[in-house]
Amino acid sequence: MRHYETTYILRPNLGETLFTEIIDRTNGIVADFGGTLIALERIGMRKLAYEIKKEVQGFYVYINFAAPGEAVAELERIFRIDDRVLRYLTIKLGDAIDAEGIEVERERIAAVTAARAARDAAEAEEEARGGRGRRRDSSAGSDRDAEEAQADDVDDEDDDDLEDDEE
Repeated sequence: MRHYETTYILRPNLGETLFTEIIDRTNGIVADFGGTLIALERIGMRKLAYEIKKEVQGFYVYINFAAPGEAVAELERIFRIDDRVLRYLTIKLGDAIDAEGIEVERERIAAVTAARAARDAAEAEEEARGGRGRRRDSSAGSDRDAEEAQADDVDDEDDDDLEDDEE
């Protein structure tokens, strides 16, 4: 089996029952071909970067799975037919994955999800205390940039001296 991830966007006005129906059907296709679902994330409603089929928002869903190539072909065939799916993208992450690799991937995704939740909680707490979230000190960055530019100029002068010596 190969390792894939698919992100698809559903029309926003479908409602929770239809979102669940489409997600279950998608997971069923993976299972019908002998595949294994590694992770499923309902990202939720997001503003689209540009209008798609007269929609400005979409419901995003992410799945990470191991399956044969035929499962992906069938999944994408269904997505093309179903007008409730605005867009989809499938990426092959690896040519081969076994049961041990699936378990390692599940653990990795769980760790990333936990870290993201901790970061979001810390940001919410900071915002609740009256902070504005993370800020970058622009003066420190500009000082560093100026020092790096000056160091590059010195390096360029040294290069000029080497070229003169070679001639």
